[in-house]
Amino acid sequence: MSLNALNTSTAGLQVTQAAIGLVSQNVANSGTAGYVKRVLTPVSTLGNAGVATGTISRTLDAVSLKQLRLETAGASYTGLSAKVQGQLDALYGTPGSSSALDGVMNSFTQSLQALTSDPTSAASRATAVSGARTVATTISGIAQGVQDLRTGLESQLGGDVAAASALLSKVAGLNGKIAGASTSDPGTADLLDQRDQAINTLSQYLDVQVSDQRDGSVTLLTASGATLVDHTAAASLSFDGRGTLSAEAQYSADASTRGVGTVTATTPAGARIDLVATGAIRSGSIAAAVSLRDDTLVQAQRQLDDLASGLSRAASDRPATGSAVSDNGLTGFDIDLTGLQAGNAVTLGVRNAAGVGRNLILMPTNGAAPDPIDPALTDDPTALVVPVDISGGSSTFAGEIGAVLGTGFSVTATPGGAAGAVRILSDPASLALTGASASVTVPTSASDTKTGSGQFALFVDAGAGNGVFTGSFEGGSHLTGFAQRLAVNPAVSADSSTLVNYSGTTASGDTARPQALVDALTSGTRTFSATSGIGGVSAPRVTTVVGFAQSVVDARGAASAEAQQLDEGQSIALASAQSRFAKESGVSVDEEMSRLIQLQTAYSANARVLTAARDMLDTLLRI
Repeated sequence: MSLNALNTSTAGLQVTQAAIGLVSQNVANSGTAGYVKRVLTPVSTLGNAGVATGTISRTLDAVSLKQLRLETAGASYTGLSAKVQGQLDALYGTPGSSSALDGVMNSFTQSLQALTSDPTSAASRATAVSGARTVATTISGIAQGVQDLRTGLESQLGGDVAAASALLSKVAGLNGKIAGASTSDPGTADLLDQRDQAINTLSQYLDVQVSDQRDGSVTLLTASGATLVDHTAAASLSFDGRGTLSAEAQYSADASTRGVGTVTATTPAGARIDLVATGAIRSGSIAAAVSLRDDTLVQAQRQLDDLASGLSRAASDRPATGSAVSDNGLTGFDIDLTGLQAGNAVTLGVRNAAGVGRNLILMPTNGAAPDPIDPALTDDPTALVVPVDISGGSSTFAGEIGAVLGTGFSVTATPGGAAGAVRILSDPASLALTGASASVTVPTSASDTKTGSGQFALFVDAGAGNGVFTGSFEGGSHLTGFAQRLAVNPAVSADSSTLVNYSGTTASGDTARPQALVDALTSGTRTFSATSGIGGVSAPRVTTVVGFAQSVVDARGAASAEAQQLDEGQSIALASAQSRFAKESGVSVDEEMSRLIQLQTAYSANARVLTAARDMLDTLLRI
């Protein structure tokens, strides 16, 4: 009996000593990130003759850990979004300040209004030209800032993808070590902590689903179900970054036309998956960077392009609105398209017999435009866009339009009208025409400042030899990136009198052209595409150029404020998840000290049993 008691108490001392060592480890790591509290679970030996250390396990709350990873990914997403939205908003300046976008627009229109009061003043003309130049440089500067942000995100994506790929390999390596480890080995818990910490860090980059396997390993999948880690095999992530991005560099699922990098997962079997095209990454910093690069900032560029286009064409275009006519039971419109240039879209409103309306856009080309033309690059992304070859001149307009519209329409030259005036009719019982409008660019050359009317090329496309901007699609969309290329016409900079003189016989002090410019910018309305995000898909923004500029500033401020609020809310959610995880799985020093007192008592008791057994054995030996 003495020997049994001696062995049992010795085993008890060993188990208690191991438990005390574990308490010491817990206390020492109470502030270590990713450390999960360990507990020792003793087991009885055969026949309840003693005790053994059994297993060392972690007090892990799987539910709180899953929530922590979810909120970590969400916080990385909203954090980067708020940061970039704030940087984007800052590009536009403080609303109302003289250097902000709305401020320079207001200063420019005020200088034009001052010119209407004294068109003979050289100082007023110079101020107006200077104001126009400031507007152009401000818009182009903001647009360049947008592309700089996109370039920065492209670079960040390369770093984030490389880091995420390294973490996947690390998780796979730890899987192999954990699968072959013993639960009684203290090092196994350390390996589990390392793996959990690696997955937690991975969650900052992309959202992953974690599935525990029977052998102790884990499987990692994307939100769409693509496997990233399976036991000891990990997919390799790569990013084919494109360096400095331009407005034309945009994402496409077609690799031959894609102008930005994409995230590709290569499985151990060699299969390649485009994680961007498949929508496999939905949260984390990688998803945020992709969304900002391909959506938010592309839309910001489109807003600036639309503003630049509106500025240029407000000064250079004459509005053409159809007049309702009827003939032999057909109804439609007469519209004067004389001078129509490539890119001067003609919009026809149509309504079918069921009462469903839609816009039909006739896009003039000189034969070099793509077919089909993306409607998102027009004022109405829901319209049907039909190219019309106008290279034959005004006399061919009716024939070319009739050819592309086909049966159901009657297109002729307007009787007694100008050379480019056309009459477009249809049967209202089957397909009724509800409207016809166009914006016709008057000057054909930037150097032609004496057009005989108020319209002239005040702003030009510096990237196209300072040519007149018409919205052409010849060789691609001239709208995309126009904000960076916006410039004041060199002919106007060289001779400020062109702001007043619109013909060879313009009278001194004539206010027609300055007033036309003021009206075109402050009271004349234009339709700005819903693709810009100002307005809605079914209700594009119809406003003045100055009003659109203010809407852009307001939209950017609202988007930045919303992103900041979302990030603040997500930060609270993350802090709550961290607190819950720490409470359930972290180390409480107070609890460990209480446990230590219990273990000290147990150790003393085992030591007392050991002493009693030894004394009994000594007594027996002396008999």
